Amino acid sequence: MITPFDEYPIHQTTNPIAHPGPSDRNYYDRYWFNGFESEGRFTFEIGFGQYPNRFVQDAHFTISRNGVQHSFHGSCRSPNDRSQTVVGPLRIEIVEPLKKTRVVLGPNDSGIECDLTFYGRTVPTEEPKNIMHEGTRLIMETSRFTQFGKWEGHIIVAGETIAVSREAVLGVRDRSWGVRPVGEGMGGAPPPSTEEPGVYWTWCPVHFDEFCTQFGTFEDHDGHPTQLSAALVPAYASPSDLPEQETGHREMLTARHRIEWEPGTRRPKAARLELVDRDDAVHVISLEPMIRCQVLGIGYQHPEWGHGIWHGEEAFGHESWPLDDLDPLDYKHIHLHSICKATLTGPRGTLSGVATLETLCFGSHKPSGFIDFLDGAS
Repeated sequence: MITPFDEYPIHQTTNPIAHPGPSDRNYYDRYWFNGFESEGRFTFEIGFGQYPNRFVQDAHFTISRNGVQHSFHGSCRSPNDRSQTVVGPLRIEIVEPLKKTRVVLGPNDSGIECDLTFYGRTVPTEEPKNIMHEGTRLIMETSRFTQFGKWEGHIIVAGETIAVSREAVLGVRDRSWGVRPVGEGMGGAPPPSTEEPGVYWTWCPVHFDEFCTQFGTFEDHDGHPTQLSAALVPAYASPSDLPEQETGHREMLTARHRIEWEPGTRRPKAARLELVDRDDAVHVISLEPMIRCQVLGIGYQHPEWGHGIWHGEEAFGHESWPLDDLDPLDYKHIHLHSICKATLTGPRGTLSGVATLETLCFGSHKPSGFIDFLDGAS
């Protein structure tokens, strides 16, 4: 099956590009973006995934403002030409690879529209590969890069047009691909219950004026990292200034973190990161949440619009929720992105910034004081 991408010398297997290397049904290729007004007045997110072995493509846009989150969802049959990143009214355009990306959501029944361009302010940072097994079966093996940037354009929601300027609206994007659990279950017998169920993931990219910081960790139930990465990443004034290869990227020797949780929830009330440089200098980042985005709005743990689920040749949906009405310990609402004020103290003095703090914690976690699968903080 030959497609336009086969014109380019980019093949990684002996098959045409339309054929993913892995035959695993859960192979995926995904875009994620967020944007946030620097004072926390609003935040938005975009998700777009292709699942070529499931023949599904889906897209989501969500915006949180004034205590309400509004979401658009769409799904269709995946195209053979993987460059066709379009689901109904939502499309992603690669204007200049790794420098400029445009996201357009045209008129639709949700009343949400946008025309936004992401301008990179850092070179993409490759994160450690995520690998996870369920019994003897590999259920996750993914690659991902993260890039910091700024947004320009506009959003229409609830009859109001919101101007988005590069001076006021920062953001982060990632690209990930590989195998991870998506879509309907695989069937067969459940895996043997040899381990306590649960996952603990914290991820936190932070914008400062002249550089950005990146942090991410998976931890076991006792709080020991099973994956840990942290870095300082140089920032540039415009995409035209971005080098082909970053030489100032600085991986940390190690990192630590601690989250203070809101009582009765698994929502962060405050957080602290300590990034330890290779010369033992410590960069301490204090985080104070301003506004939150339920990641349910772009399909994660969504009972209807989850990733990779077949809805027919084309289907669309939308919804809005007052955020204070949501049960904080409902399984669907645990996965959060909190936009935070950030204060860094360390060798570079005291600096102010804005962060995205991602938290996902199911099951017990000793440092947090969680004992059961979904108990809240004391």
